[in-house]
Parts: sequence; structure tokens; C-alpha cells
Amino acid sequence: MITRFPVALMACLALVALPAPAEEPVDRPNVLFIAIDDLNDWVGCMGHPHAHTPHIDRLAERGTLFLNAHVQGVLCNPSRASVMLGLRPTTTGIYGLAPWFRDVECWQDRVALPQHFRDHGYRTFTAGKVYHGGAGGPRRRLQEFDVWGPPGGIGVRPEEKLIPPTPMGNHPLMDWGVFPHDDEDKQDYIVASWAIEQLQNMPEGQPFFLAAGFFLPHVPCYATQPWFDLYPDDERLLPPIREDDRENTPRFSWYLHWRLPEPRLRWVRENDQWLNLVRSYLACTSFIDAQIGRLMDALEETGHADNTIVVLWSDHGYHLGEKAITGKNTLWERSTRVPLVFAGPGVTQGGRCERPVELLDIYPTLIELCGLTPRDDLEGRSLTPLLEDDQAPRAWPAITSHNQGNHAVRSERWRYIRYADGSEELYDMQEDPHEWVNLAKDPDPRWQSVIREHRHWLPEIDRPPAPGSAHRVLTYDPETDTAVWEGRTIRRDDPIPE
Repeated sequence: MITRFPVALMACLALVALPAPAEEPVDRPNVLFIAIDDLNDWVGCMGHPHAHTPHIDRLAERGTLFLNAHVQGVLCNPSRASVMLGLRPTTTGIYGLAPWFRDVECWQDRVALPQHFRDHGYRTFTAGKVYHGGAGGPRRRLQEFDVWGPPGGIGVRPEEKLIPPTPMGNHPLMDWGVFPHDDEDKQDYIVASWAIEQLQNMPEGQPFFLAAGFFLPHVPCYATQPWFDLYPDDERLLPPIREDDRENTPRFSWYLHWRLPEPRLRWVRENDQWLNLVRSYLACTSFIDAQIGRLMDALEETGHADNTIVVLWSDHGYHLGEKAITGKNTLWERSTRVPLVFAGPGVTQGGRCERPVELLDIYPTLIELCGLTPRDDLEGRSLTPLLEDDQAPRAWPAITSHNQGNHAVRSERWRYIRYADGSEELYDMQEDPHEWVNLAKDPDPRWQSVIREHRHWLPEIDRPPAPGSAHRVLTYDPETDTAVWEGRTIRRDDPIPE
């Protein structure tokens, strides 16, 4: 596989921007930046028939909802690094849970999104999970935001796990269900309360950039009984699946799920946990929706609503049985498609845009909406034309990468996937929204023409993992046709994990 080291090195040097002198405060809109962990497209305004998300739905009505928005990385760290730096994982080399981008020499001085706002006179605040894993010690934290609130996380756990021991080492995060506790004990409730307090005490005369990151519905997704009871003990909650769904997918797709802690569909079925997982996930989604409602109410009550741009996004999706797996880390729709909402000044109310867009577009969009100095080193493109007219044309697809050489290209109708070994998938998302029929295996010239068109969009820069990359980074050697995953060599004839 071509690694393009010289191009990648040149890109690294070209895309490092030094901080600009801070500007005097001017009359610019505020920003409320809401990040949610592991929330897929199971929300009411995106068409899920059972999800109770009235506050996200209300926010979408106040602004523009992107119905075809996709992440650039399918794991917390690469996705969040991409949003905050305005660069693709294939440019940063950040594909796994480590390293944090400031620990990569190439990106130590890169001006991230909140820094760009601070350099233009904004006071910046953060709480919860915005960056993955925090930002190190106090000095390094102040490099990113002016004011830090409570960290992200669960906040309360049962004394023992609620579900049976799971495979792959019985990972402590693999747990879900109901146990006696109060919503106020949850860290996400505490994060929302802190953000509300900041809104109530914002000093006048200076615009603010307030980032609030929510952990749920990330596992372990524990719910209090009222949220769990919103969803009936009814198998109609389960997503539709095909028992032979994986038979026409490339074998290499299994490499990307090798020895992950998330149990397979087979395990949750055998242990009577599938419906419990789905109910817990939906219950936690509704709980987070309630925290967003608290924030929206506080924005109104403090008089900031008319002059604050709200952007809500999730760092990646989550499978709940589709493609025979649970969890993220795939290049299919359930893992890449997420809610993305903009509301506030300069945004058309009630917009519902079906053009393919990327989370990478958040950075340049906020710059334009707030009238900040433009940057020519961002890989995303401003969404402002679509915020004005949700039917405006857009020439580019959305691209998601999962380790070097593995990419998905999502256009308005199609999903094309190419793996590091050259194998491919193609799905007609209009006729086959569940991605059950891989058209790449069909020699019909119509599908081969679509594949050639989408190959054009594969990333030109496709860096290997950055120094310090660790857990969940896969590398592929085409000469030996083997993959290396967490130090283990995987050969094509190895048994597929159940």
C-alpha cells in the first residue's frame, strides 16, 4: 500500500499554525458546543420510531439538522482530534485511543478550535468529555481552554456488574442496565449543572465559547428506572438484521473487529442481553436529551439564546446488533452517521439537509458564522450555504477512515468502502438502507461505474499511525497479506472470531 511519506510530511509542516495575537472583544455571537459520546442516529428527529428525544428534536426545529452527517474517525480519540484540529485522521495519523494530538510533535503547536476563538477575544470554557482523555496537567489544560469544569465519565456505578461476564477479558466498560441511583449522581448531570452555572454568571462585554461534553450513552450505560421504563420490554425495539448479513462482506472487515471488548450479537443473544442493551442505550439517550433540555432552558432564561450559536454533534455511532456486532469501529452507516445540528444567528430554522457532510466541517462553519479570521489550513468546508438553504448543492461526499488504508465514502445515495487489502463494498443507501446487499461483488457495469466514481474521493494523504499509537490500531502488510492488531498477527486463514 502506498504510504506517501513525503506528501504526509509536507502536509504536516504546512498545517501547523502558530497562535495569532488575541483580538479585542467585538460584538460576535457566543458558541455553545455540545459533544455527545457514542450517540448514533437513534434520535427522534432523525427518524427513529421509538427514541424519546424531545429536546434534541426541539433544537433541530430551531435550526438546521443534517440527516447525512458522518464522522471522520470511528473511535473517540481520532474523531475528536479531527473535529478540534480541522484535519482528517489520515493527515494526523491518529487512529486509536492514543496518542493525544499534543503528544505528537507535528501537532504540538497546532491551533485547535477553542484556541482560535480565544485568539479572537472569546472566553473559553469546557466541562465533561470534549477532548478524549483530557489534556494533561494544569498548564497544558490552560493551553486548550481558559476555564475547566468537572471531567466526563459515569459518576456512579453498581457495586458489581449487572450483566454476565463478557468475552475478551470481561472488560469493565461492558455493562448496562438499571440499578438504584439518582440522575443527580451521574457525571453528565453534574456537567450540565456546571455549564448552566456558567451561563448564569457570564460576564458582559465578552463573547464566550462554552463546550459541554456528555459521556452517555457510552458504555457502561446505566439508567435510572424512569428512563428505562420509557421503553417497553418489547422486541420491536430491536434493530432489523439479516442472519447472513456478513456473508457478502470482505473477510478483511473482520480484521477491524478482532478481539474488541464489545460482545458480538451471538453473545448478547445467548445471554439474553440484546433487548436489555437496546433499552439501556435508548434510556441513556433520553437522559442525555434531558440534560440538553436543561441547557437550552438555561440559554433562554439567561437571555443568551438570541445571540448564541448552538452546535450539537456526536463523535461516532454505535452498532446494537447490526452486522452481527455491538459497538463502534466500523465503516458502515450505523458507526459513521451521527446527529449534527446548528441553531442560532445565521441559521435557517426548520432546515433538514440530506447532503453528505462531515464533522470536519464544524471548525470552518463556526469561523464563518462568528466572523473570525478565515483559515486556509482546514480540511473541512463551511456549511453556511446549507445553513441558509438546506437544498443548496454540495459537491463533496463524506469520508471516514479506520486505520491507514481503510476508508468509507458516503455520497447522497451510496456508501463505498475500500479496505487496506483492496477489497470493497458498495451499498445503495436509498434502496438498501440496512446495507444488506454488497453490490461490489456484482459485475454489473452500473455498479462498477459507481465504484470508480467513488474511488476518486479516497484520501490522497494516508499516513501510517502516529508515534505513540497504541490500542485498537491495525496495520496491514500487503506483501505477507497479514494484519497486526494489538501486537497480534492475524492471517487470512485464521478463524473468524465469534
